[in-house]
Amino acid sequence: MHALNPASRVTTAQVFAIAGPAMVANLTTPLIGIVSTTAIGRLGDATLLGGVALASVLFDCMFWLFGFLRMSTVAFTAQSLGAGETSELRAILMRGLIVAAIIGGALIALQVPLATVLLGAMGGSEGVTGAAKTYFVIRIWSAPLALGNYVMLGWLIGQARARLALGTQITINLTNIAGTALLVLVLDLGIAGAAIAALVAEAVGLMLGLLIARRLSSEQFAASRALLFDRTKLLRMLAVNRDIMIRTAALIAAFLFFNAQGARAGDTTLAANAVLNNFLMISGFFLDGLANAAEQLCGRAYGARDRDAFAGAVKLVVAWGFGFALAVAACFLLFGPVLIDIMTASVDVRRIARDYLPFVIFAPLVGVFAFAFDGIYIGATWARDMRNLMVASLLIFLTAWFALRSFGNAGLWGALLVHYAARGGLEALRYPALLRKSFA
Repeated sequence: MHALNPASRVTTAQVFAIAGPAMVANLTTPLIGIVSTTAIGRLGDATLLGGVALASVLFDCMFWLFGFLRMSTVAFTAQSLGAGETSELRAILMRGLIVAAIIGGALIALQVPLATVLLGAMGGSEGVTGAAKTYFVIRIWSAPLALGNYVMLGWLIGQARARLALGTQITINLTNIAGTALLVLVLDLGIAGAAIAALVAEAVGLMLGLLIARRLSSEQFAASRALLFDRTKLLRMLAVNRDIMIRTAALIAAFLFFNAQGARAGDTTLAANAVLNNFLMISGFFLDGLANAAEQLCGRAYGARDRDAFAGAVKLVVAWGFGFALAVAACFLLFGPVLIDIMTASVDVRRIARDYLPFVIFAPLVGVFAFAFDGIYIGATWARDMRNLMVASLLIFLTAWFALRSFGNAGLWGALLVHYAARGGLEALRYPALLRKSFA
């Protein structure tokens, strides 16, 4: 295991040893939905394409809500590593997998009402909704596996095993690509084939992760019942997971509100916003990779009670965050119009997207603190404060939108930038007090 030397200083090499593979892993994360959509698109049936696209978005949002399984696992693993509690590492993994199995099992049990409510709320046509339901009722069986992979990913990143984490993500996506091509394009199983391929890919990924975990644990994968069900640690895990889940729900609410308001502005504006959202996703991949590094390095320093290493990690992650943000903003400034033209052939959509491109150019710079301090707060398990500040940021976002709504879509984008600034700003302001309290 990677024991932390209390006198050690966090280096740029350590940041990038985690952030680099994490960035690539983040790029692979949405590929299951993209691959399914692309394969079904080759069949030339617009109804099936709309169905798989609709269902894929639902799974992305639904699984995102349970992202606390990855985040808390990173934090607890890194803290135990820093504290030298090697036996606790196995217990953290097993607790996480148990929670993932319970949540995944509940989603499977509730699949009928979930499909009815969620697909009904999306407002698709009868044909699209029927196709989406076919995909939904098959892929929902992957829920325990997908959530288990969240836990496994967090456990590996928490131990600074980012390359192994990346390897499991790549395995999942390669399996999905091969399975989708075989089942959809060769065996002609249609939308059901795409869903089956996604399920198999998650199963393969989890099996690989368990094999890696067994090897890293020196073939001693079990944990004693007393350690596994330690009441204090279980309650702390549940409290942190609850707070991160509420925080994530508030974040999802902000982006759903943004998309809903964009839809009210008309189809062309909605399409332009969808194009520009891809730019936000790209910048998010890079900044979130650095957030992953903050989770591990800050968590490890927190577990070792090493204030200097913690503060050093914070400074490096924020500094490199601004560096990446500047690079991404410069790329959007130079190549944004070209990327917009590649993403859409509509002259009207291109024109509107170019009009709002400046907001996307500034977004990475405004969002640096939001991503960096999310990672810092997760690493230190300051989950309650992060929850409260995210809810406050949501209220600030809604207030900004109300004040700027007369400016139409420009006001909506302005409110989104205010949300980015509020998230990071509030966490940055709260940080010194939490640092003093945690390392007093």
